[in-house]
Amino acid sequence: MSENSVEFASLLCSRLCHDLLSPVGAMNNGLELLAGEDDPDMREQVMQLLADSARISADRLKFFRLAFGAGGGFSGTIETAELKSALEGLVRANPRITLGWLVDQPALPKTAAKILLNLAMIGFDGLIRGGQLDVAAEGGEIVIRAQGTRLVLDAEIRGVLVGEGDPEAISSRTSAAWLTRRLAEEAHGTIGVVDDEDGVLLLAATLSQSSGA
Repeated sequence: MSENSVEFASLLCSRLCHDLLSPVGAMNNGLELLAGEDDPDMREQVMQLLADSARISADRLKFFRLAFGAGGGFSGTIETAELKSALEGLVRANPRITLGWLVDQPALPKTAAKILLNLAMIGFDGLIRGGQLDVAAEGGEIVIRAQGTRLVLDAEIRGVLVGEGDPEAISSRTSAAWLTRRLAEEAHGTIGVVDDEDGVLLLAATLSQSSGA
């Protein structure tokens, strides 16, 4: 894909719409059920469905705003407490995944923050049957460790992350990985991926001290 900002924005919007379709669709279905349901117990269950779907939608929007958008205000840094809160919201949608937060710094540069969130999301997506997702950052290093009984990293996403294959061929599915690699390159850094047969995936970014973590 050419580095056309409009084309990339379209792919990224497609990714966001895909991720938001399920909870928003559930809210729509819940409203339809609520309109024709008189049983108090069923209405209570539908109301719980609506509440859960609304929370998931809000959590994902909060995360996407920081990971893809201009979240974090006008400062050049983002408080790590805000990053942790966004990740907790993302993980909350899957109770089978436990988040470990190993970041002591009070804030990260925006570039490093976006890389951290995007790598964490890729690790989260790979934990098909749940597991442990650990997030660490120190100095110019960001490390995401995902471990689960079934861990899947899409080959195309991996290739885009490390710059293998055709750099022009990206899709909505690989757009976050492409953004992550581009951000790392602009920060004079690199992205590394290591996975093994024991169900462990390591996603790491090494950035320059002037623009990194």
